[in-house]
Amino acid sequence: MVYCYQYNVFVCSDYTLEGRYNKMIHHNPLISDKPAKKFITMGEIMLRLTPPNYEKLRMASSFEASYGGSEANIALALANLGIDSTFFSVVPNNSIGKSAIRMLRSNDVHCTPVILSSPEETPSHRLGTYYLETGYGIRPSKVIYDRKHSALSEYDFKDYDFHKLLEGFDWLHLSGITPAIGGHCPEVIMTMLKTAKEMGLTVSFDGNFRSKLWTWEQARDYCTMCLPYVDVLMGIEPYHLWKDEEDHSKGDWKDGVPLQPTYEQQDEIFQRFVQRYPNLKCIARHVRYAHSGSENSLKAFMWYQGHTFESRMFTFNILDRVGGGDAFASGLIYAMFHDYKPMDMVNFAVASSVIKHTIHGDANITDDVQSIKNLMNMNYDIKR
Repeated sequence: MVYCYQYNVFVCSDYTLEGRYNKMIHHNPLISDKPAKKFITMGEIMLRLTPPNYEKLRMASSFEASYGGSEANIALALANLGIDSTFFSVVPNNSIGKSAIRMLRSNDVHCTPVILSSPEETPSHRLGTYYLETGYGIRPSKVIYDRKHSALSEYDFKDYDFHKLLEGFDWLHLSGITPAIGGHCPEVIMTMLKTAKEMGLTVSFDGNFRSKLWTWEQARDYCTMCLPYVDVLMGIEPYHLWKDEEDHSKGDWKDGVPLQPTYEQQDEIFQRFVQRYPNLKCIARHVRYAHSGSENSLKAFMWYQGHTFESRMFTFNILDRVGGGDAFASGLIYAMFHDYKPMDMVNFAVASSVIKHTIHGDANITDDVQSIKNLMNMNYDIKR
């Protein structure tokens, strides 16, 4: 092992992943010296192209380039808050794939497990892309995906050792987006869920329905199969919660519940989930009130330790809405890692999401925990 003074890292000469690249071991300065719990997530990172100045896509003559993806956003947010955070994915072994990983590493996310695939392994040899048209006022934002045949969806994991991947970690986070991109991904996500449960990791899961990737019924069918392996559930859809497992014509317990439920309505749904899936230790979901494309309100509900908690309501102007749900998830995970009291957990999670709406890009790049705490306590004074 050699120390590189220029970049302040140790470079290990041992090749990994069949010699594709060297291990780079770096230190996150936000992590304390005491042994830290370790977080890992798996998903697709994409190139994001956004017209500047709220322009519509059809008017654009230039694009701002950045990188994002639900799981990568969460890994990045947690790393910035001082959590030992690792991201696993497959990206093409070219300049675009390496650039995406470089961005994560620059935010102290460990990317050693990431597979840099060859054209033989992933024939299309491409990183997924999406175009974001940022809304303004009464005009909502719009996303166009160009991610079919991405490297992650084409890679064959049949010989991959997921036990070795998860060894030494305390928490695994997955989402319903990854199985939706197809290929081997549905099988991989289920394998990781089962392996993590077998190894005793805490598992969080966010259904994260994407209508442009699969149908509502496909999402519900698949994500419902994930529930027995989940400890912390983000959101209450897309899942089947049948009133009668033998007679689906009797409907789903969530049928008729509004998008902005009352406390009593939300509490009943949480109770139904826990009765059906007693393995669930926490269920949390944020509720959005869209006053316009530029002004929203957020609050959240959380079931934890036998009780349902309701957060404060936050109203705010939006700079960039993408990744708000991921910031909520990362805030909740951070609060659970640090054993916050239940009301502080849910308020910290919502405040994390609100702050993300004021930051350009997909992820909540906030390295100041106190700023989130100030917001959750509705303290808006300038800090001098």
